[in-house]
Amino acid sequence: MKKIFLITAITCFSAQIYAQELNNKFKAIPPKDAEKKEVVPPKETAPKENPPAPVEKPAPLQVNPDDLFKDTNRYKQEANVEGIFYRRNQFLGNFNTTAVTSTIMYRDAAFVDGDKVKVYLNDKVIEPEVFLTGDFKSVKINLEKGINKIDIEALNEGFASPNTAEFKVYDDKGNVISSSEWNVGTGYKAVIVLVKE
Repeated sequence: MKKIFLITAITCFSAQIYAQELNNKFKAIPPKDAEKKEVVPPKETAPKENPPAPVEKPAPLQVNPDDLFKDTNRYKQEANVEGIFYRRNQFLGNFNTTAVTSTIMYRDAAFVDGDKVKVYLNDKVIEPEVFLTGDFKSVKINLEKGINKIDIEALNEGFASPNTAEFKVYDDKGNVISSSEWNVGTGYKAVIVLVKE
């Protein structure tokens, strides 16, 4: 009898637990502060900021033309007067290269009128007198590590002022590093700087 009573009790107890799980009339107990609604803060937009400009490494081997032309022992001072603009030195730029050698080619940029130039590399004469013609003439230079300053001095102005010339600078692979023209008076220089890295 005890066994029947135990089986009946377990069955009733199990049925009661099963019935509680299937009861769909379950209601959650609301919290005490049910009337207070949760406040969602408004979305904030971040202020628009321009990103900082990248910091560029200063180029330590660049030549400043203003400082360069202050040297009155090497460069004639500007002497332009009204209507004459070519009595001055011309800076044609700083250029970086990895080349071992460089070739400088030059010719008369206008009509051939007897213009002559002298070519310097780091203040040493490498071409004492070159007559500019309609065809390119060239000089090959070995570049030193660091600054290689090329000065081209006008020895005269030919029959028609000023001394006009076109030049091209090539690296040892035949790539053009720079190409430009100058118009300078007698004694003035056009300067280009090649920085060998």
